[in-house]
Amino acid sequence: MTTPKPLSVAVIGAGMAGRSHAAGYRNVNTVFGAGLPPVRLAAIADANVALGEDAARRYGFEKALPNWEAVAEDPTIDAVSIVVGNALHRPIAEALVAAGKHVLCEKPLAGSLEDARAMAALERSAEVVTAVGYTFRRAPGIAAIRDHVLRGELGDLSLFSGRYWCDYATDPNGPLSWRFKGGAGSGALGDIGSHIIDAAEYIAGPIASVSGAVLSTQITKRALPLGAVVGHNAAPVSDEFGEVENEDTASFTARFESGLVGTFSVTRTGFGLPNGLAFDVLGVGGRAAFDQHRPAEYLFDDAQPDARTRGARQIIAGPQLPYFGGGVPMEAPGVGASNSDNFTYQARAFLDQVAGVAEPLPACATFADALRTMEIIQAVVDSSRSGGTSVAVPPAA
Repeated sequence: MTTPKPLSVAVIGAGMAGRSHAAGYRNVNTVFGAGLPPVRLAAIADANVALGEDAARRYGFEKALPNWEAVAEDPTIDAVSIVVGNALHRPIAEALVAAGKHVLCEKPLAGSLEDARAMAALERSAEVVTAVGYTFRRAPGIAAIRDHVLRGELGDLSLFSGRYWCDYATDPNGPLSWRFKGGAGSGALGDIGSHIIDAAEYIAGPIASVSGAVLSTQITKRALPLGAVVGHNAAPVSDEFGEVENEDTASFTARFESGLVGTFSVTRTGFGLPNGLAFDVLGVGGRAAFDQHRPAEYLFDDAQPDARTRGARQIIAGPQLPYFGGGVPMEAPGVGASNSDNFTYQARAFLDQVAGVAEPLPACATFADALRTMEIIQAVVDSSRSGGTSVAVPPAA
């Protein structure tokens, strides 16, 4: 029997999300069924060479490279994750696709709607797999709630209420990193709002319009950093300050194509909330809720035969949920689930597509899907600029 040719992977970006992609690639052959070729951990590229070298050592990659161009020029690399500042996504993706490499790009798709549209057009003509990292689609609880909705177990839906509340920008002494640059919509909306918008459409279908949008910035100036800023970490800063160019907080309502009503709020200045993606889905026959702060469970309620015992039930993650069976070493309820597991499932799904395995995981979101999210974000911005008026979202393709 001949050994299949390994799939060679690389990660561009060695920050916290880049390391999550690296860990995912390292683990892909430990989960689910056989059929995926061996994975060669080829390189991690970052302009911060020391950071790249540390990530390569930690996650077993062969080498660290000083720039993304070196990845594009390496003919031995098959698939690449792009995990850098949003404004760099388009030029890197274009170079990688031109070099014949499969691309998994972090969200949001690009730094501007113009760049996102160009990337979606690139995808239509590409002969490689192009995908976007909406990692929460892989959370077992979220995938299970989607299945409840698709099977009609909540009845006709009446409300989707979603939020993503974080605290990474509450410190006024935090440095003015790239996350605080860019126009309206590129702050909390683009960074974390893109996740809850995608989760909403993944569960409840396309959004048709948005209204009542309000964007605000709580900390309007931040100190300029003296060096590189990694992730949300603190860093040495100067005595000079620069303007924060995008929003800390946003809220809006939405109308789905089905007629469903949605309410959304996002913030990066929510004290004490490290990673608070959460939502409730209400229907006339049931309801479900998920909170990322308790990722190994979700709540479910439906019309039990006896009204005396009705109420929300805590569903503990176990082999009965999507991804859990075959996706964790100890396949037993109550052993937990984590965000890092979701990155492993996402990496496996991406490489399943690349390798064309016989029984792949559900496919990753596409550039076109991520463009749609950015179109919704732009509609939210337009609503906020016009006093909260209703703004239509382009129909789903």
